[in-house]
Amino acid sequence: MSFPSPGALFASLLFGAIGLGALVYARKTSALKPAILGVALMAYPYFVSDNLLLWSVGIVLTIALFVFNG
Repeated sequence: MSFPSPGALFASLLFGAIGLGALVYARKTSALKPAILGVALMAYPYFVSDNLLLWSVGIVLTIALFVFNG
């Protein structure tokens, strides 16, 4: 078992925090889309190991969080 790179650790922490914020927002407003995207932001780093893919998916999900606000 190898340890992830510092960039992957930072990305996991950053996108996990954004996902937690989205989940808290969704709970306060009773919105479903931010809740789903928040859970996705918190969960996907467990399944993605490539550093570039980790950042790419995180950025796309974060943009989707603001585009599909509702």
